[in-house]
Amino acid sequence: MESTPDDDEVPEEELDLPGPPPAVYPVELDSKNLDKDAVKVIRRLTRYGHRAYLVGGGVRDLLLDRAPKDFDVATSAKPQEVRRLFRNCRIIGRRFRLAHILFGGGKVIEVATFRRDPSQRFHARHYPEPPEGVREDLEPPVKLAPLRSQTEEEDDLLIRNDNVFGHPHEDAVRRDFTINGLFFDLERGEVIDYVGGMPDLRRKVVRTIGDPDVRFREDPVRILRAIKFSARIDMGIDPDVYDALVEYRGELGRAARPRLLEELLRLMRGGAAHRSIYLAWDLGVLAELLPEVASFFDDDAPGTSRTWGRLMAIDRRHAEGKLPSDAVLITALLLGPLEELLEGARDPSALYDEIMEDAAFRLALPRRIKERVRLIVTSQRRLRQGKLGSLVRRDYFVEAATLFALDQEARGEDVPEWAVDPQSVSEAKPRRRRRRRRRRGGKG
Repeated sequence: MESTPDDDEVPEEELDLPGPPPAVYPVELDSKNLDKDAVKVIRRLTRYGHRAYLVGGGVRDLLLDRAPKDFDVATSAKPQEVRRLFRNCRIIGRRFRLAHILFGGGKVIEVATFRRDPSQRFHARHYPEPPEGVREDLEPPVKLAPLRSQTEEEDDLLIRNDNVFGHPHEDAVRRDFTINGLFFDLERGEVIDYVGGMPDLRRKVVRTIGDPDVRFREDPVRILRAIKFSARIDMGIDPDVYDALVEYRGELGRAARPRLLEELLRLMRGGAAHRSIYLAWDLGVLAELLPEVASFFDDDAPGTSRTWGRLMAIDRRHAEGKLPSDAVLITALLLGPLEELLEGARDPSALYDEIMEDAAFRLALPRRIKERVRLIVTSQRRLRQGKLGSLVRRDYFVEAATLFALDQEARGEDVPEWAVDPQSVSEAKPRRRRRRRRRRGGKG
């Protein structure tokens, strides 16, 4: 029988164990980047005696003077306690419960109870003395011990149980990278750092919490996340982390395939598609996900420069707030190798299925996107010839025209008016109504 969240609370004998003191950094954050609803959630939790902090990527982005996409809250309150404080709260998750607090416009503030890795035990010796100039009652960075016992089976470190409530220091250390392991105490205006995230953020370096060999084997998707943060925030990669990325890239084959697709799309959506894909290719990671594209780049095949150009055009779209659909993003990456392989084929449709079968399996590509990619690719020749015809009435015309525009930009050529705003062209074109045939020999 599966444990319920209440069964996974910290054992009584561990409740009073002192945690290692964190480093604490007073900071002044630009209030325009703070979300008023997230502030409201934290203040209500603290008013009722719970500890509550902003946590993770939102803190990182605030410290970089960026507007966070999401605001997540970590708290000592249990999910049911959160629900009692917020009428607009729903509890999600079958294994480890999370509280989603709902606001207007579909906004969700996710509230998670502090967790810990059940296999980890913390000792003060893992944490160095406070650095000079940092409050000594709460201290910092660390050369953390490996997050799992040395005697544990080393050939399978995949995390399968992460459902135990814990303390703030335990919650921080179970996260992936130091820059994502920071808490922000809204009431005191302080960043609480158990993992050395502030120094790494200042040095602009991506570093894992603990041994990178262990962390990437626990969850291989962290390999893609390391690339994402390095590219998107323009950060260097710690040498040990870089070596582990290369050594354990093959572990991606053990990750859940839908997660691989989602992380690949995040590389494409985040405003640094060109840098992200280049880094993934350079590290050999792209060869694990899309070997067709990696070998296309390796061979410097004709059209390679246009592929890089399309990725740069996608980044410009992101800056303008006009990010293409997921199908267009995937097609922009696959177009070069697909057109090269399909050129002159006797049965392009059958060959397409053969090529895409492996890619669709490796990334758990939904049939909907797979078929959309087919339609977008096969329409490109007609669009290059300017033969729009009935294409403008197809439901995929906008996406096909968007890819065409990206490709034109990559070629350094002008984008025709119909590709600049394909949505208006599609909506303006009247749909042809079929004539009804008269029945012969009818009455009348």
